[in-house]
Amino acid sequence: MKKAILVSLLVLSFSDPLSAQKSKKIKQKISYDSSLYNSISYRLIGPFRGGRAGTVTGILNDTRTYYMGTAGGGVWKTVDAGNTWKSISDGFFGGSIGSIAASESDPNTLYVGEGEQTLRGNVSSGKGVWKSTDAGETWKFIGLPNSEHIARIRIHPKNPEIVYVAVIGNLWKSSEERGLYKSTDGGENWKKILYVSEKAGIGDLILDPNNPRILYASSWEMKRNGYRMDSGGNHSKIFRSSDGGMSWQDISSFDGFPETPWGIVGIAISPKNSKRIWAMIESKDGGLFRSDDGGNTWKKVNADRALRQRAWYYTRIYADTQNEDKIYVMNVSYGVSNDGGKSFELKNAPHGDHHDLWIDPKDNSRMIIADDGGAQISNDGGNNWTTYYNQPTAQFYRVTTDNAFPYKIYGAQQDNSTIRIKHRSEGRAITERDWERTAGGESAHLAPDPLNNQIVYGGTYKGYMMRMDHSTQQVRSVNIWPDNPAGSGAEIMKYRFNWNFPILFSPNNPKKLYAGSNYLHVSTNGGQTWKTISGDLTRNLPETIKSSGGLITQDNTGAEFYANIFAIAESELDENVIWVGTDDGLIHITRDQGKSWKEITPPRSMSPKLNMINSIDLSPFQKGKAYVAATSYKFGDYTPYLYKTEDYGATWTLITNGIDENYYTRVLRADKKRPGLLYAGTEWGMFLSFDDGNSWKSFQLNLPITSIRDLHVKENDLIVATHGRSFWIIDDLTPLHQISNQVATSNAYLFQPDLSYRMQSGWSGSTSLLHGENHPNGVLINYYIKNVSKEDFIKIEILDQKGALIRSYTNNKQQLLTKAKETAISSNENDLEYALKEVDIKPLKPKSGGNRLIWDMRYPGFKTFEGMVLYSSPNVGPKAVPGTYQVKLTYNDQEMSQ
Repeated sequence: MKKAILVSLLVLSFSDPLSAQKSKKIKQKISYDSSLYNSISYRLIGPFRGGRAGTVTGILNDTRTYYMGTAGGGVWKTVDAGNTWKSISDGFFGGSIGSIAASESDPNTLYVGEGEQTLRGNVSSGKGVWKSTDAGETWKFIGLPNSEHIARIRIHPKNPEIVYVAVIGNLWKSSEERGLYKSTDGGENWKKILYVSEKAGIGDLILDPNNPRILYASSWEMKRNGYRMDSGGNHSKIFRSSDGGMSWQDISSFDGFPETPWGIVGIAISPKNSKRIWAMIESKDGGLFRSDDGGNTWKKVNADRALRQRAWYYTRIYADTQNEDKIYVMNVSYGVSNDGGKSFELKNAPHGDHHDLWIDPKDNSRMIIADDGGAQISNDGGNNWTTYYNQPTAQFYRVTTDNAFPYKIYGAQQDNSTIRIKHRSEGRAITERDWERTAGGESAHLAPDPLNNQIVYGGTYKGYMMRMDHSTQQVRSVNIWPDNPAGSGAEIMKYRFNWNFPILFSPNNPKKLYAGSNYLHVSTNGGQTWKTISGDLTRNLPETIKSSGGLITQDNTGAEFYANIFAIAESELDENVIWVGTDDGLIHITRDQGKSWKEITPPRSMSPKLNMINSIDLSPFQKGKAYVAATSYKFGDYTPYLYKTEDYGATWTLITNGIDENYYTRVLRADKKRPGLLYAGTEWGMFLSFDDGNSWKSFQLNLPITSIRDLHVKENDLIVATHGRSFWIIDDLTPLHQISNQVATSNAYLFQPDLSYRMQSGWSGSTSLLHGENHPNGVLINYYIKNVSKEDFIKIEILDQKGALIRSYTNNKQQLLTKAKETAISSNENDLEYALKEVDIKPLKPKSGGNRLIWDMRYPGFKTFEGMVLYSSPNVGPKAVPGTYQVKLTYNDQEMSQ
């Protein structure tokens, strides 16, 4: 039987200090120092369920320490053999990681290359190479800033200063940065030692475990853009060096290899027998090839499709460290062969979709694997693995909420399921019991029914769509069109759906559900029937709507389906007005519920032709006003594109002043309470504008560096969907709503508190490596002190409805000590310390700038006496009853209250 929870509302009434601004257009630049609002912070709520990892490594002679590099979440370390993980790149760098390597001769020396080598459609690039000489405590940037994507880093086994970096380069356009780089001084200087062409980067690199002067490298010709991925060409080859990379021999035409063109190539050398080498080659006659004479002749030993499906996404092979006949091949399942590659047994780690493997050179039963669920560790040769439900590295695309209390946050985790998670709970933390799977698949938009929070609609790739009733766990299909020829290109589809196609309910009619293919569709009966209310709203260019994959292997999972609707918005102020944006760069509007449409795309002078319209957000204050975030990064253009219109798209303004020139933009949202207050999410973090986009400044606060894919404003909260660090939330935006020139010029200011809810909660204020941080169990009181000095007298008091004092907090040590002495049983120092904790006045430790105090809604506890014994009864007072209360701030001779 479910336990009912009584929730009471603690009402804190206030007047709106911005009411006079709401009817005015904000044109001037307005900026405030972050010290005015740095009392607010982002809270990680999870889920703690790993996202994709592409690179892992262990440490020789240390069975507890391992590292993983994630696709969007930075670098993580475990020192307890995978029981817990902690980010070690925060504060230095973050985002997508392509390769991580630890020195065998000096385990404190680590090298990390940014930009993942699992080059799927949601891939993110990086900014170069980092080095640590203290096992990840600190990091130093050591170069190759334009490498974009790094496939491998290899370190000389005896000299940690000799390091090789395999650079794939820019995915979206030709690049002379591609190639293999070497440093002999720990990254102080770099030399390109292998370069094939501007079309082909280095996809794999292996050093002979018994002779590090011998190297094998594979080049990979590949390219992506917004509508296709191509793997393969005449520049994909295998090279061999016997002098540490000073010279190279192209061995691609050696006896036994398949004919070109090739795609991606993976290489492995047996540590037990350097003459035995394997190569997994993507080609029409491809498969696993083996040499038993040091690479001079080759023979195909296996062509199993299970080992080479979706070759560009996997194609990693690893030789066992103790058995020359044993080899591992990474794929959807990973294959294990004990006969030199002739036959394989398919196995799975806890998640699947495997990308990297490290095997202990001295103990082949100890290994760590990277897959689409993060990293897992095995101590018995892969029979058992640790969990990935301890890694908050989930990749989310979109975010929305329902109307429950506590409200739930909805999103689709790439490489996993959709999820709905409470934004706060009655427990000490946000744990697995606070979230569950919901409708749709890994790429979904989600739409909770406004009339029934238990019913959820969710999409997934290729246009599949479902409705889930959580009260009965019933799921049924609500596809717009029933035919879905999986494996075919988009050109044969009746309706083209993006991997991440939008669905949403009308804000005006709770029975109207929208979904977008290349047409706009609407249902008013829960998805049982659909009506198409537009023509094709895309450019519909034939060259962008074809089968994807390249010369060798076609790959049509739906990720490359193009020329689709990508954003939909209906005006809250006028139900007749609907805006639609496409992934191929068009914006349309209807002002008559779809009867007629008008293209209103920003002019080519400010928006590239195929500029993906990532989000459309309509002003809650002014009809005809909209904000748009777009990006053209999949064509090699990392420029941020944010737009504003106030006349239904007749004219547009580019509003990116203050955002870094290569921080391409994903989302732009308007605040619901303060006109002109905007939030923007970019590939590299958060930005904030107080002046309607005229100027921007960083809004990173404590948020780690990661890709921001979506934002959602709910009540006075801001929810952030990251692509690699799960969900984060700001619980109280009210300081941003109330900041003004008066506040900025004040020495002290007390912000009006937000509405607060009284809940049964055991929040302790601590965070964990295993679960999300809960909402503080109390009233959030934000205040600002411009400059705090030792002489300042600062006090905060909580008063009841009649003005009687409930709680008092102060930084005045003398006042605290006097009160403690009055309360203490003796003058014993320990007794005074105990008494200090028991007095009505609590210590306050303000800092210069923004501060936050949490009143736990309780009155003082009971008085103690000598000899008193408490058994399982904390000394806490009763909770305040729902009502209106006062908070008063005293700063020296100033007093203010809210």
